[in-house]
Amino acid sequence: MPGTDRAASDGSGWQAGRPGEPGGGPLLLGVRHHGPGSARAVRAALEAARPDIVLIEGPPEADALIPLAADEDMRPPVALLAHAVDEPGRSAFWPLAEFSPEWVAVRWALEHGVPARFIDLPATHTLAWRAADDQADDRDAGAESGAASAGVRGDPLAALAEAAGHDDPERWWEDAVEHRGAGGGDALAPFTALEEAMGALRETEDGGGQDRDLVREAYMRLQVRGARREFGEGVAVVCGAWHVPALRRKATVAADRALLKGLPRTKVDMTWVPWTHRRLSRAGGYGAGIESPGWYGHLFAAVDRPVERWLTKVAGLLRDEDRAVSPAHVIEAVRLAGTLAVMRGRPLPGLSETTDAVRAVMCDGSDVPLALVHDRLVVGDVLGEVPAGAPAVPLQRDLARSQRRLRLRPEAPERELELDLRKETDAGRSRLLHRLRLLGVDWGAPAASRGSTGTFRETWRLRWEPELSVRIAEAGVWGTTVLSAATARAEADAVTARDLADVTALAERCLLAELPDALSPVMRTLADRAALDTDVGHLARALPALVRSLRYGDVRGTDTGALAEVAAGLAERVFVGLPAACAALDADAAEQMRRHVDAVHAAVGLLGEAPSPARGDLRSRWQSVLRTLSARDTVPGVVRGRAVRLLLDDGGLAPDAAARLMGLVLSPGTPPADAAAWIEGFVGGGSGGGMLLLHDERLLALIDAWLTGVPADAFTDVLPLLRRTFSVFEPGVRRSLGELVRLGPEARGSVTTAGSGIPGFAAGLDTGRADAVLPVVRLLLGRDTAHGADTTDAGHERTGPGRGGRPPGADAGHPAGAGHKDLAGADAGHLTRAGHKDLVGDGDNDLVGVDA
Repeated sequence: MPGTDRAASDGSGWQAGRPGEPGGGPLLLGVRHHGPGSARAVRAALEAARPDIVLIEGPPEADALIPLAADEDMRPPVALLAHAVDEPGRSAFWPLAEFSPEWVAVRWALEHGVPARFIDLPATHTLAWRAADDQADDRDAGAESGAASAGVRGDPLAALAEAAGHDDPERWWEDAVEHRGAGGGDALAPFTALEEAMGALRETEDGGGQDRDLVREAYMRLQVRGARREFGEGVAVVCGAWHVPALRRKATVAADRALLKGLPRTKVDMTWVPWTHRRLSRAGGYGAGIESPGWYGHLFAAVDRPVERWLTKVAGLLRDEDRAVSPAHVIEAVRLAGTLAVMRGRPLPGLSETTDAVRAVMCDGSDVPLALVHDRLVVGDVLGEVPAGAPAVPLQRDLARSQRRLRLRPEAPERELELDLRKETDAGRSRLLHRLRLLGVDWGAPAASRGSTGTFRETWRLRWEPELSVRIAEAGVWGTTVLSAATARAEADAVTARDLADVTALAERCLLAELPDALSPVMRTLADRAALDTDVGHLARALPALVRSLRYGDVRGTDTGALAEVAAGLAERVFVGLPAACAALDADAAEQMRRHVDAVHAAVGLLGEAPSPARGDLRSRWQSVLRTLSARDTVPGVVRGRAVRLLLDDGGLAPDAAARLMGLVLSPGTPPADAAAWIEGFVGGGSGGGMLLLHDERLLALIDAWLTGVPADAFTDVLPLLRRTFSVFEPGVRRSLGELVRLGPEARGSVTTAGSGIPGFAAGLDTGRADAVLPVVRLLLGRDTAHGADTTDAGHERTGPGRGGRPPGADAGHPAGAGHKDLAGADAGHLTRAGHKDLVGDGDNDLVGVDA
């Protein structure tokens, strides 16, 4: 009778007897979390016992959220999320899948109108306790503490499997529990047997468990006592099997309350959040990282013939991937799985048997398609859903509205999203993703766009992880909408940025996210930092991101005028300080400075495309800085070589002058290490230096002659540097250079001399071979092959507009054959010849070739 206290005379509240029967105490259903066999057994036991109340291991703060489990929009896997109000990043998850016994108990109670309550230690204590202990992973707090501990407590199933003579705990558990049907018999028998086994295991533990376990179990005993006073004997408890002996054990109320005295507290909020099967496969929720959530979900959902249904599902997946799998394969795989189960003494084919059958019959013994089966089916990418009425912070609700408006649905599998920023919906998606990244919610990660380098296209890799719900709760302190929160966060980040490069990167992100209210304070901070920072390295790192930001004004409609003026001023300060900053550097600092020079050169190229009276001619002033660097002996060789190369590429230095500078550097008076560094700066870094040597025999001859004269004792010092320099060249370029070096200076002649006898080199272009590629070029560019474009005087056609309406690969008005080399012509055949050699040094008197 409800309200009747049947406590024993010793005040413990427990009496001996059969669980669930009058005088036998509460019905304790010990389970394995996330186990389909346990879930089926719990449902059968509840149907048989028909309790008046169901108590479930979980945080009591979630009692108000239980009715939401009956909502038609609630689809597991889901998780209870608790986070500290003052520190949302301190959080805990309690995941529940469709095959979790706790979820089955909740659903049974709702379907039968029976009260359900959570009885584990409240999250208000759990989160505070974890914070006090300074645990490394707050996300798994409270789920099943002590799961990673050593001994029996760390893995009681392994101890039971070993006692039963099994070396695989998962296989033993499948045979003993998961493969049990929902048939007749005694519904309480598996729980009675498991309680006895766990009781024996706990007797081997000193003190019966960890201190936190003792506290949690004391709280659960108090809650069970309260339920018995209210509902009488009709109390059913669903909890981890490890706790059942402790809940059955005699203990006084005073002793339990003493264990709970003085626990730390913190204010928490609780809600439902979506979860994923992939996240269930990690050690975490309830300390039960299951390896095969997809397989367990199938076992729970399959009403009959689970092996046949599973292998049919596998066949469907493989057929979708264009593998030849027929119904005969399924039949044979079913037979093989059953045979393997008999040979291994198992009551039913398990995951290992079905996997072996799939590998042998459907995958031809290959593990490659088998990995796909494991990823898509054994683990799976199922993402749960929660109803719109679930409690959430205002920022979460605004994000949900934006997701619905932009038709950007969260999904567990990783997918690529191509955005065209000229379309309003895609532009809105881009803004949302960039704003979330500013808030630390990395739902999407930018990826390289395929087929376009323009600023109107973006590519994102999207993947929704449950932990993002915590990041959203954390970001809620910045505002109630995504726009306001991102704006406030950007302003705060500008103030706390460590150096100038961080501020310029933040300005770029504000432009990408279209945060006009944040851009003004960020720009003020940027101007102030730039005025005070005297480190040229900091200025050089900051300039590229700032200049890149200028390109977003055209596509996104953002006024970047103020940004351009700050960038021009930053460039001027780099010009003034760079020569002095390049003096007296060691090898590592010199290489870093070379990268700065490259970055500034690219930035000036972009910045100089839109000149203004306030900026003047930045290109000419930058070329003056490069000339200064190339002529100073105090500047490291790698920087001087890079300066000469950049001047040569921009037309600021004649080829004869570049050859003269190289000749001076490679003269006998220059130490070999310095000369090798100069060569690395000139032709290294993946800047097309190999093609330059291939088409300028003078430069190649200078390097060849210098290397043959390097003393033997110095050669081993310069060889690593040279190998690193030439290793970045494309394979075809290395083979061609090796062939030229192998021929030697006399046979090589000049690559610009007609009739040199070297295949692929001649004074003019091989128009016949070049014309052969024109139909393909026209097809790629969408031009009419019947009409084409104007031909050049070299017999080549230039099709398709380049930047500014100029032909691609040439300056405006310059034909392809007017002093320019065309790789579509004679040179292309030489670059693809087989049997060419790779350029290396071996200490002899010449560059020699070895097979690439």
